[in-house]
Amino acid sequence: MSQHNFRVLSLNIHKGFAMGPKRLVLSRIRELLRSSHADIVFLQEIVGANERHEKQLANWPAGTQLEYLADSIWHHHAYGKNAIYQHGHHGNAILSGLPFEQWENIDVSVQRFSQRGFVHGRIAANVHLICVHLGLFEKERKHQLAQLISYVHQKIPKHAPLIIAGDFNDWRKSAHRRLAHSLGVVEAHESVFGHCAKTFPAFYPLLPMDRIYLRGFKPTSCESVTGKSWREFSDHRALIADITLR
Repeated sequence: MSQHNFRVLSLNIHKGFAMGPKRLVLSRIRELLRSSHADIVFLQEIVGANERHEKQLANWPAGTQLEYLADSIWHHHAYGKNAIYQHGHHGNAILSGLPFEQWENIDVSVQRFSQRGFVHGRIAANVHLICVHLGLFEKERKHQLAQLISYVHQKIPKHAPLIIAGDFNDWRKSAHRRLAHSLGVVEAHESVFGHCAKTFPAFYPLLPMDRIYLRGFKPTSCESVTGKSWREFSDHRALIADITLR
């Protein structure tokens, strides 16, 4: 990875379990993340800790899911704890080949039963990264989007390179239009093909839920990853973009 060209991947990993019968597929996820050759990986629904799974599943990783997936490929990572329960927690994470100069987790929960947040990190070349997982309800997303926009305006310089990626649950694309207008970002797949990628459900995608938004970058390619091996382990398809710093 250079400080000017990046391959970016975003994926909701469904807590490491396959769709259908509950089956842990973290090893497959790790293989496929590696094979993508992504420099920066945005992950949603990654488990930080789960005492029940640790006791009940023989193939549960000894460390955290984050450490297991990052392994020796992405030496730098940031995890934001969002959903907290008696036996553990899960949230969002960013894996990076370049070190973080700083990072923080921002809680944007609106309802008790839907704990959400986003992770913001800054790497070399003053590139800002934000990993997002918005709520399922329109009203909830509106509040969360307002917080995200306000945060970017307050915390990130206007001309700093910015990547916002994740699961936006925004099938009506109201958040999409608001982000583009408020932050001056472009969506990678839309920039290349003229429309946002349909990524949900993975086996027959109908809804454009996952996005990679850019400011200060030019996307040279973007694809929604297909193939049986990718569909095995999440209800979302991964989105991958090759981007160049302007």
